[in-house]
Amino acid sequence: MEQQKAIIETQELTKAYNGQAAVDRLSFNVNEGEIFGFLGPNGAGKTTTLLMLLGLTEPTAGKARVLGVDPARDPVRVKGMIGYLPENMGFYRDMNAWQSLMYIAELNGLSQDAANRRIESALRTVSLLNESKKEVGSYSRGMRQRLGIAEVLVKEPKVAFLDEPTLGLDPDTANRMIELVEGLCRVKGMTVLLSSHLLHQVQKICHRVGIMINGRMVAQGQMDQLAEEKLGVGREQYTLEEIYMKYFREA
Repeated sequence: MEQQKAIIETQELTKAYNGQAAVDRLSFNVNEGEIFGFLGPNGAGKTTTLLMLLGLTEPTAGKARVLGVDPARDPVRVKGMIGYLPENMGFYRDMNAWQSLMYIAELNGLSQDAANRRIESALRTVSLLNESKKEVGSYSRGMRQRLGIAEVLVKEPKVAFLDEPTLGLDPDTANRMIELVEGLCRVKGMTVLLSSHLLHQVQKICHRVGIMINGRMVAQGQMDQLAEEKLGVGREQYTLEEIYMKYFREA
């Protein structure tokens, strides 16, 4: 069997604030072309980990690689290669969607023709093409989240970091967002690190998961493997929530 290529790698990655570890000796890989569910309660260290992988904060100890690049040493290069959807997207409210994405395209050095093609395609993919001339300030949260996915698509990155992309969305909008995320991997061939605590959504689309509690990765692997290890049951006889709560209670 051909060995899978690791797109994201961490080794003993640690971040401490005032002597307290927010991320404690974290080691995991995300392989090329997979959706990796990064799970844990609020305060578990998920967002801090993402910030280190993005080069937005430096680790106290340990190492990380994103597409072979150390984000602590070359954060600008990493930012240029990845897409990032934070928990709370920030847009200029007086710009419309097309202008917002053109601004991103220009920052990434795209030609006018390439920018126009990518923007139209991205807006169509996220079902915002007909709303593209409206000011972003008038958008609902769900529309802003979809515009955030469009921003990722315009960059055409090899890897995307998505931090709670469905938080605060109604069930129908959340399901459409999950379908969009799945499409990034299935259609675009993108590697996705999905940080979330909405476990039923993660179970739908993730190839593997990692469970982070109190700054430490307590489990990682395919969901059926974790179910077998923790619950003694096979495929289709468990929910991700059951697996998660088992680890959570034992942590």
